[in-house]
Amino acid sequence: MMNMRRIASLIFALFFFVAGCVSWSAVIPAQSGNTTVVAPSTQPSPQPSPGLDRAWWATDDNADRISTPIHAGVKRTSRYVTLRDSVRLAVDIYLPEALKAGTRLPTILEQTRYRRSFEFKPEVRKALDRPPQRVVDFVTRGYAYVIVDVRGSGASFGSRRGELVPLEARDGKDVVDWIVSQPWSDGKVGATGVSYVGTTAELLLVNRHPAVKAIVPQFSLFDGYPDIVFPGGVPHTWFIENWAQAIIAMDRNEIPEQQRKQIAGVRPVDEDSDGVLLRQAIREHATNIDIHAELSPITYRDDRAPAGWTLEEISPKSYVRELVASRAAIYSYSGWYDGGYPLSAIKRFLTVRNPGSRLVLGPWNHGGRFYFSPAKGRLNSSFPHTLELLRFFDYHLKGIKTSIVGEAPVHYYTMGEERWHSASTWPLPRMRRQTWFFAGDNELSKKRPAAGKAFDTYLVNYSAATGNLARWNTLFGGTPVDYPDRSAEDRKLLTYTSAPLEHDTEITGHPIITLFVSSTATDGQFFAYLEEVDEAGRVRYVTEGQLRALHRKLSTGRPPYKTVVPYRTFLRRDAKPLVPGRITQLTFDLLPTSYFFRKGGRVRIAIAGADRDHFEPLAGPPPTVQFYRNGVYASRIDLPLIPRREASP
Repeated sequence: MMNMRRIASLIFALFFFVAGCVSWSAVIPAQSGNTTVVAPSTQPSPQPSPGLDRAWWATDDNADRISTPIHAGVKRTSRYVTLRDSVRLAVDIYLPEALKAGTRLPTILEQTRYRRSFEFKPEVRKALDRPPQRVVDFVTRGYAYVIVDVRGSGASFGSRRGELVPLEARDGKDVVDWIVSQPWSDGKVGATGVSYVGTTAELLLVNRHPAVKAIVPQFSLFDGYPDIVFPGGVPHTWFIENWAQAIIAMDRNEIPEQQRKQIAGVRPVDEDSDGVLLRQAIREHATNIDIHAELSPITYRDDRAPAGWTLEEISPKSYVRELVASRAAIYSYSGWYDGGYPLSAIKRFLTVRNPGSRLVLGPWNHGGRFYFSPAKGRLNSSFPHTLELLRFFDYHLKGIKTSIVGEAPVHYYTMGEERWHSASTWPLPRMRRQTWFFAGDNELSKKRPAAGKAFDTYLVNYSAATGNLARWNTLFGGTPVDYPDRSAEDRKLLTYTSAPLEHDTEITGHPIITLFVSSTATDGQFFAYLEEVDEAGRVRYVTEGQLRALHRKLSTGRPPYKTVVPYRTFLRRDAKPLVPGRITQLTFDLLPTSYFFRKGGRVRIAIAGADRDHFEPLAGPPPTVQFYRNGVYASRIDLPLIPRREASP
């Protein structure tokens, strides 16, 4: 049973799922039969506004290179589309109002697990029933927009034996076949979405459908096992439990109590005026699997869920050959605090190098609505995400030479400096590694330690935590990210802190930590945090990494995708329990970052054996661990240092 803290978190995240759908647009619609006609706002929306993460291209001289609104409004209709096995999917179709006969448009497709649209109560329908603003922005500029409830969810029929399974990817082919057969389609399709919806966009390419020309998987996984379910092999218990409860509620068409005065449930399609079909579809969802129950028995990458699937078959990384063969341009899109997904975006970008593919990494939470920088705190993002997608899709679906043409394929944001930069590749060509060693008196030193038997002893503190606005929380509903001063929390951890920096220092890339440890236990969870200690003594979280010791063996084989960090298989055959008292090497990466450490500040590495807010501790009493810091067993962190250069505009 979930404790009260988790129940509160579930309610909060469910609110964000619903509120996110409700607040997509500020446009007030007028009702017209079974359609909704929406007048565009008098100003292009969203506008790039001055702010710390304002787009690098948002200047007056190139803003007009994105397509401009040419239609007066948006009309929504909905219907069922029948798949090859006779299962019916609920589909919302958004087209320009009063579209002239014979006009053909490129289509943007979203396939969602989270209900394509809502049925509002009559008393609030006029004020709240509106298409998402991103849809308005695309459709008024000459696109069709299609949003689908995937099989066994929302108002769609069918049931689910798993999430993102191959059957669901094949459904995408049928949907695209239907789109290109419509009189309003020009035969070109782009796909996008955030999180789960971003992964459905990527898995759509497995079909190698010739109509699908470009996709933008936003804030989404690439390798399901380490990216989200088992980061570093550590069970991501908080997310699994809460996400499972949320989708069970959705499949029952339940609405959080605080939203029931506004929302009746998922929207029926137009042909289902009395809701009979919707009720029938929801009854079919009753046999959907419980994803928490399915994932609970899994420890290794090759373990099968009780329903028979593995995390391999739901991961885009398992279909690299098909992704490449699709030749679709892929825009890998994430933020530095988007759970483990910035690394997902990098792996995708490095592995699937289709022509026109790009990578962006901003100072964002999951979904990009909020900005977070340790030096500046939490703010609303001022980055125009929809216009950035338009720059990409305008070029690949309409042939418009937007300002994206000729740009470097990589853009990343350096926090602390609060500036965008560009690069031709990743990791940055100018990056060099700088090694800092664990030293006596909890110091972090550039000097390699002398021979001897020096070590520090740490009794794992199971109360160590990272808070309820951490990078992992934002994966559930796009909640903001915020890390308060970690001074008090660090007193529970083993820390190593440098002397004040003599120069401004930029760290951009993948920190790699090597620990030499011995433990009283046969397993353990190891968390490493990169932090900045400012001149006032405030401790700022920068990034983190984790590893379950059982999975410590590094692979000597060829990884299934291109990676620039230590690779391990997480397979059962490669499991290596610790031998109590024996010195063992643990090498793992911290999640990528780009952070500017100011002169006078200090670099800190904090080591923990638990994060009670997100990762369930292993069974048994807290182990005692010795961390070695001598000439033979030199525990250390390798930081990706970037020589200082003039800031990019």
